[in-house]
Amino acid sequence: MNSNQNNNQSSEDYLECILLLSRENEFVHRVDVARRIGVSQPAVQKAIKILEAGGYVEFDGMHIYLTKKGETYATEIFDRHCTLTRFLETLGVNAADAEADACKMEHIISSASFEAIKKFLKK
Repeated sequence: MNSNQNNNQSSEDYLECILLLSRENEFVHRVDVARRIGVSQPAVQKAIKILEAGGYVEFDGMHIYLTKKGETYATEIFDRHCTLTRFLETLGVNAADAEADACKMEHIISSASFEAIKKFLKK
């Protein structure tokens, strides 16, 4: 995996985390993201600056908010994650492994493969 893919995967992980935290709490804080992902607060701050520059989040110094663009992208990532987890479980993979593998696969799967999996699961 090249560094560009690593950066994209990291950004997607942060967006997904912020989405899930925003569904659980009224406000999302850096410390919550750091705990959930298992990184330092300075790492979260760096990621937030990258996501802000991309137009995905807004940060007011205390709270992190997804922009419309960020929410749309984060929702797509989360959908891929859930769909891939369900697909792997359908194949007989245990829940923990399916979850871990889906987290990796969601970043690299092609649109064509993902759409084929979704179609397969609808049957």
